[in-house]
Amino acid sequence: MNSVDPYVNTNPIIKDSILGSKFFNPEFLFDQGVNILGYIFTKQTLEIIYAILSFFSVFFIAIIVYVTIRMFEIRKKEHAYLHHEIHEFAHNQALKEKKAQEGGVFRDERWRRVLDYLFSNNENDWKLAIIEADLMLFDLLKQLGFKGDTLGDKLKDAKQDTFRSLNSAWEVHNIRNKIAHEGSSFEISSHEAKRVIALYEKIFQEFGFI
Repeated sequence: MNSVDPYVNTNPIIKDSILGSKFFNPEFLFDQGVNILGYIFTKQTLEIIYAILSFFSVFFIAIIVYVTIRMFEIRKKEHAYLHHEIHEFAHNQALKEKKAQEGGVFRDERWRRVLDYLFSNNENDWKLAIIEADLMLFDLLKQLGFKGDTLGDKLKDAKQDTFRSLNSAWEVHNIRNKIAHEGSSFEISSHEAKRVIALYEKIFQEFGFI
């Protein structure tokens, strides 16, 4: 007894034509599609796909977290830089106002020369500003009575309780030594030069030297 293919169209008008083929039957195509999908998406295949999607999810979450952290770090650095620039601008304005109030003449001409070097556009002048400020520091320590033939010796003779800016003095003097020993190979930015001179200024003001 022959079995009847349930997918063959039984309409007597079209069953013997190509349109009556089961390949044109939507139910056959749907069932075949379901069978193919069932073959492809086995339990093992779904587990692999799930593992891959989970990996990419963790990967992209990690990227989002990293980018967020970097954005906060960049904003923090920008804020610190802006704060420094504002402070430096205010400091420079104060120096200009001080110079204007004194009729364009600083009480100490050597310090005026240091500032002239500092606000030059030439890197070598920035180095000269530090060297000149270091010579002033030597004279200050000599005036204060610290013993020693060199500035380094005098700093060794100084004590923190009588010289609050001793650590700053050592820092700027070491930078001066690098300038003297390394010469043109030693590079310094305008920002760093201004920071160093500001430390010298703090030391001099501590003792009313300028």
